[in-house]
Amino acid sequence: MTGGNVVVVGSVNADLVLSMDTLPQPGETLAATGIENLIGGKGANQATAAARLGASVQFVGRTGLDEPGERARRTLAAAGVGIDHVVAESSVPTGQAIVMVDGSGENSIVVVGGANAAMTAADVQRAAEVIAAADVVVCQLEVPQAVVAAAFAAAQGTTILNAAPASTVSPEVLARTDVLVVNEIEYGMLGGDATFGSDSADLPATVVLTLGGTGARVLARGADPVDVSAPRVEVVDTTGAGDTFVGALAEALARGESTEAAVRRAVAAGAVSVGALGATVGMPTADQVDALLDD
Repeated sequence: MTGGNVVVVGSVNADLVLSMDTLPQPGETLAATGIENLIGGKGANQATAAARLGASVQFVGRTGLDEPGERARRTLAAAGVGIDHVVAESSVPTGQAIVMVDGSGENSIVVVGGANAAMTAADVQRAAEVIAAADVVVCQLEVPQAVVAAAFAAAQGTTILNAAPASTVSPEVLARTDVLVVNEIEYGMLGGDATFGSDSADLPATVVLTLGGTGARVLARGADPVDVSAPRVEVVDTTGAGDTFVGALAEALARGESTEAAVRRAVAAGAVSVGALGATVGMPTADQVDALLDD
């Protein structure tokens, strides 16, 4: 299986992951049962997932000029992700996230943007040649939308926007998006059927609607919806499952898979990923995804 070229433009965070029996209610203090310091951020996670599955991946982003930033760059490089276009910024800290995971694997996450929020279109322009050469360019919404717009303007391959965290998306960005990946909440924030209508011809792009443990739905222009079911697996931690999905989708599309085939592979990859604690620890290899699809 020969991998394609993927560029991910986006966020990288230092994650503090707290394990607990139940998630706290407002005003409630709970004792954690475990704590880990990991590297995350939607951009870094998606880049790691695509690289682990065999894609040649370059990452465009920012960290602080601090220990978490150094650890983030080292972790990305160790995962096989190119970091030539990761800028270390002295004036702001590396992005941070606090992740709380309960006994059923559900999570709550609080993110401080830090260096991610300081990204500008100039970061993209410095990487324009690499972005233009990519088969697939992936962005999310943990960096300013001006950065996303600049990345998609430079792209000549397929563009994937993971519209997360849930937010409105500028018409400029939507117009340059080929594949829009959203969960049900994010789809609602964009207006969902109320905005795009029930006619698939009105969709702004091919929409891949992720449905958690159920699977995903593909909504393509001029075609009937296609549902892709998820396999049943034991859930340890759902953190990073959505990012694994996006990374796997990018890897498969970069290899020339059809959208439906790429979504089936992404659903399987996401299912494998929930079997371990932490956003990237459970991200699968191509062999693991193949094994699950063959069952």
